[in-house]
Amino acid sequence: QVQLVESGGGLVQTGGSLRLSCVVSGRTFSTVAMGWFRQAPGKDREFVASIGGNGVITYYADSVRGRFTISRDNAKDTVYLQMNNFTPEDTAIYYCARGRTFYTRKNPTEYDYWGQGTQVTVSS
Repeated sequence: QVQLVESGGGLVQTGGSLRLSCVVSGRTFSTVAMGWFRQAPGKDREFVASIGGNGVITYYADSVRGRFTISRDNAKDTVYLQMNNFTPEDTAIYYCARGRTFYTRKNPTEYDYWGQGTQVTVSS
């Protein structure tokens, strides 16, 4: 059974930083990509970032490129999202997702398992 558990969300001020973590159970972590998505109130879920199985290739949404950094530690079966320079528009529930293949990009259908989400709220 594959499980994804996110942590690290919270309330932060504009311009602040947070780091999200997602621990993934299962034996195939290093062979698949991982991604982060987010869903703001009243909006569709949107792609944030993805990282290939070996941590070399990353891909970002335009809205977060240069502010957010995705990384992974395959020894710990964990993917991270370092988020800097927040704006109120970053307020959302953030979800990690396991890719179906070694590389993935922004299409949610490229991912087969999802975490329960962690709330990030940015105050102005």
